[in-house]
Amino acid sequence: MSVLTDLNTYMSIISPAFKGYIKLRQSAIDNFMHNPIDTQQQVFNHLIGSAQFTEYGKKYNFERIDSISDFQKIVPINDYETLKPYIQRILEGTQNVLWPSPITWFAKSSGTTSDKSKFIPVSKESLDDTHFRGGRDVLALYLKENPKSELTSGKCLVLGGSHQINQLNAASFFGDLSAVMLQNMPLAGQLFRLPELSIALMTEWEDKIERMAHSTISENVTYIAGVPTWTIVLIKRILEITGATNLLEIWPNLELYIHGGVNFTPYRRQFEQFIPSPYMSYRETYNASEGFFAAQDRDDEEGMLLFLNHGIFYEFMPQSEYGSENPRMLTLKEVELYKNYAIVISTNGGLWRYLVGDTVQFTSLNPFRIKVTGRLKHFINAFGEEVIVDNADNAIAAACAETGATVVDYSAAPVYMTGENNGAHEWIIEFDHLPVSLETFTVLLDKSLQAINSDYEAKRYKDMALRMPIVHAMPRDGFKKWLKDKGKLGGQHKVPRLNNERKYLEEMLAYLNPTN
Repeated sequence: MSVLTDLNTYMSIISPAFKGYIKLRQSAIDNFMHNPIDTQQQVFNHLIGSAQFTEYGKKYNFERIDSISDFQKIVPINDYETLKPYIQRILEGTQNVLWPSPITWFAKSSGTTSDKSKFIPVSKESLDDTHFRGGRDVLALYLKENPKSELTSGKCLVLGGSHQINQLNAASFFGDLSAVMLQNMPLAGQLFRLPELSIALMTEWEDKIERMAHSTISENVTYIAGVPTWTIVLIKRILEITGATNLLEIWPNLELYIHGGVNFTPYRRQFEQFIPSPYMSYRETYNASEGFFAAQDRDDEEGMLLFLNHGIFYEFMPQSEYGSENPRMLTLKEVELYKNYAIVISTNGGLWRYLVGDTVQFTSLNPFRIKVTGRLKHFINAFGEEVIVDNADNAIAAACAETGATVVDYSAAPVYMTGENNGAHEWIIEFDHLPVSLETFTVLLDKSLQAINSDYEAKRYKDMALRMPIVHAMPRDGFKKWLKDKGKLGGQHKVPRLNNERKYLEEMLAYLNPTN
């Protein structure tokens, strides 16, 4: 029997099984949507019960915790630095520290704005019940809305990060989350994804894009998953190689793009040009090394459905409480619509009351849907303007809609007041297309931001605190060069869009010279 025949036989067996699994997950999703508080209580009880005899559980008397309020009184809020001593011991081979099951895998995560690496413990439970389940639930949600979809007849093109696996010691391994998942993925999952393993394992990102483009052209790609910036780079290269005018000429059955990592709003217009189909669906996801948190369940909904039975217990800190000695913490019963919260998680990988660093807003309370509004450290508030990434993304999108411009990426930071000048915001924007003058775009960007953010509008009144923004046009691939020079070129790394300090903007300014 040929390899192809073997593969076809295997696919004929797993396809009905996968459809059966999807139906089970759709039922489970319906259950937590209709019983969110009870579901979270069950997750909480399971986490506390499972970890009561770990070192961390013994230290904080998990055995005596009877309620969520007990948990909040006894267990401190953590970030990576406060959990690092425990994680370091796990890295060295000690077990039963934060979580009872053996942990041999670690997702290496390094934010764009930090040179320090974080090693997030990945238990078998967090792989199976959080990350893999979350990925399958994205498909379950989509297929529930589109029961006649032919999505499973083709393959998914995945633009993950670097898949290189590194060995810490005889029993421990680390890589970015994409690598950890690929190494632990069941065979059935690998058969449905592209590119092939040898390309996925490549560490040099530019060569990987080239190999991906050439190797996937003849495949039946029905959906794509990846960060918009790098997906656009791949799409452009594929169109260059084939001479096609749009992606549907290459992949006529393409029907879904799954994105995350950055706000999709500034990129939507470009994707609609690349994929000119009224039936194309775009679904946002919210996943990180720490967990798979949410995914868009409807095309016509702004927010993402919060995943409530995926081994994660959620708390929410009002953003105004950040930095307080005893911050007020809310559960799902207490949150309100369109208030900014820092998300805090306790997980089946041993992260306890862990401050992820992202800020979210609830767009719906029945069911619970959220949107990511930025990072706790990614904002500009040098003059009381409180501009967050969500504001900036939407202002960029509005200026693009009015001018016909398309933006590749951007970054901004404050210009502080001097004896002669009031303050300002300084922007570096890389355009794919700018049909108007940079001055015209700047005026519309400023106008849009004032319409979105009343605090910014007040500071701009008669230039009293803030004068007109200073905007520079970054040469093509300038941000890409900046990331490459910092050793951060790849799928999971992103340009910091807002920063309250000028360190990264000052570095980027050097790339405005095309000869750099």
